[in-house]
Amino acid sequence: MPGARPTLSLKGRALRYLSQREHSRQELERKLARHTDQPEELARALDELQTKGFISEARVVESVLHQRAAQFGALRLRQELQHKGVAPAAIAEAVASLKDTELERATALWRRRFEPPADARERARQTRFLLARGFSGAVVARVLKGTADD
Repeated sequence: MPGARPTLSLKGRALRYLSQREHSRQELERKLARHTDQPEELARALDELQTKGFISEARVVESVLHQRAAQFGALRLRQELQHKGVAPAAIAEAVASLKDTELERATALWRRRFEPPADARERARQTRFLLARGFSGAVVARVLKGTADD
């Protein structure tokens, strides 16, 4: 067929995904599994890419934190990293590195989105928003308490 594109190998597909953003090994396995009925072939291709440094858990963690930390709290980022299949030790280390900036990130996000709450209903709405973004209840309480002081 003229104009038909050749099908990509598993490694080619993986490299295409990796060229768009960092992916964990588990994410690549999920995405590539539908393109093969030979799991050992997929494992071999991913092993080779990991050996050559194309798949890096540390880069995945760094990428997620860099892109998402300003918008989300440690709880939400932990969940996202778990979903990506990052090792628990790397997740714990990443979340620990966020603890020092959690309050200032939550406050900055709150200031971009809201005015000080005028009533209890608005305060509850702002609280739900920050909690849904993965900030802890203690951090949310401090952010909203700080708004009453302003």
